[in-house]
This record gives sequence, C-alpha cells and structure tokens, in this order.
Amino acid sequence: MLIKRKSIEKEESSRPARKPKYAPVTLSEQEGVRYLHFGTEWVQGAMRIRKPNWPELEYAQQMMAWMLWQPQPRHIAQLGLGTATLTKFCYTTFPDATVTAVELNPAVINICASMFKLPPNDARLQVLEMDALDYVNDPANAGTLDALQVDLYDATARGPVLDTAEFYQACASCLNDDGIMTVNLFGDHPSYARNTKAIKFAFAQVICLPPVHDGNVIAIAFKRQRPIDLEALKLRSAEIVAATKLPAKSWVKGLAAT
Repeated sequence: MLIKRKSIEKEESSRPARKPKYAPVTLSEQEGVRYLHFGTEWVQGAMRIRKPNWPELEYAQQMMAWMLWQPQPRHIAQLGLGTATLTKFCYTTFPDATVTAVELNPAVINICASMFKLPPNDARLQVLEMDALDYVNDPANAGTLDALQVDLYDATARGPVLDTAEFYQACASCLNDDGIMTVNLFGDHPSYARNTKAIKFAFAQVICLPPVHDGNVIAIAFKRQRPIDLEALKLRSAEIVAATKLPAKSWVKGLAAT
C-alpha cells in the first residue's frame, strides 16, 4: 500500500459514464509479482505468484510486528483487505486463530478470491463486506481481538480514509486488555501527524517503526502500557524468524532506534 510503481496494465479508454461508487480495481504484473491498483499507479497490495501466502512488501511484513508480544493470538482482524496478504498469512500461520477481514468494496473481495488466492470463508476465516467504521463500532466486537491490523486507503492515497481519534478509540475498544493494533501510515504526508496524534489519544502506548519503501511507517499501538524489553524481544524475534522467515530481528532494531 502506498508504494508508487509504474503500472504495466494498458490504459483504459475513458468515456462519459456515471461515476462509480468505488474506484476501478485493476491489476499489473512484473517480475513474478501481481499488484492491485484502484485505477492509479498506487499499489494497494502485492502477491508473489509462486508464494501466494507470503507478505511480499516490507511494510506488510512490519504489520505483523505485534507477533513480538502476541505469540498465540486467538482472534486477528484486518481492516482493509488489499490483496488479502495479511489475512492469508495470519490464516496459515496461526491455525488455532480466528481471522476476520473487513472490506467495503465487493470488487476487492471478488478479485482477491479469483486472482490473489484468498480461500473461502470457513469456521476460522470470515471476510466481511462492510464499512470498517461499522465493524469497530459494533458492541459485539468489543474486547474480542488480540491483534488488529489497519490498512485503509483509497485510490487517491491521501492518507487513511478513517483517521479520527473517535475511530481509533473504537479500534481500541475492539481489543482485549493485551491487544495490539498496527497501522500503515505514510510518513512524509500531512496525514501522518494527524493520525499519530489520534492514535496516541486512543491508546496507552504507541511506537512507530522506521519508514520503509516510499515512506510507509507502521505504528504499533498497545491497549495497555508495556515495558520494551529489548533482550526479551530479540529472543522472541529469533523464534519468529525460525518459524515464519519474517525479518523480525529488524523490527527489534527499529524499536531500539526509537
């Protein structure tokens, strides 16, 4: 999300028509990687075709940084489906966990199923076609999540589409007492300061990892204050690397630099 790459799909001819409710969902492929776009050059997600369950982009890998504190989550939710990268990775990595993804655009859900290897809903996986704001404000979801991953951008890439203190308070309410939220932000964009301020208002503790790609910054927000024990986190990161090959040691280095 928010990595600007040159799209290789053919430019569609424009003709007068009613304005669609959602931006068009388009694809491109380059060097074995399939990208999702919303009718622009901005990448909304990526999948290496030979490794469909692997988080190809570094920012997506960092969105899993909550694993440093949550080794055995029971319920993980994703706001904004993208290419279902995080949803698929969580579903396959944590076989005892329930995974929920929330996506407003039905075309994104359909293309994830047809082109990005999203499995069908089952007893552990639920992809919901609904507004993320409605999900976090639903009292039935209060206190149910161990981890919440928020990646909510539209085709304009002007910052998260939901960014108020009230929204992040609702996100916090969905987490249990030990719950953690990760959020994809755009570090060199005016939306960054607004979002970090709102997240810090809603959460007891917030840490931002160093930027990657074209400025993506992952914020880690904790429902309760936690000591940052770097030695313990180094040990935990080694476990994550051994189990998943995610670059968790670099996350700890990023935490040490904050």
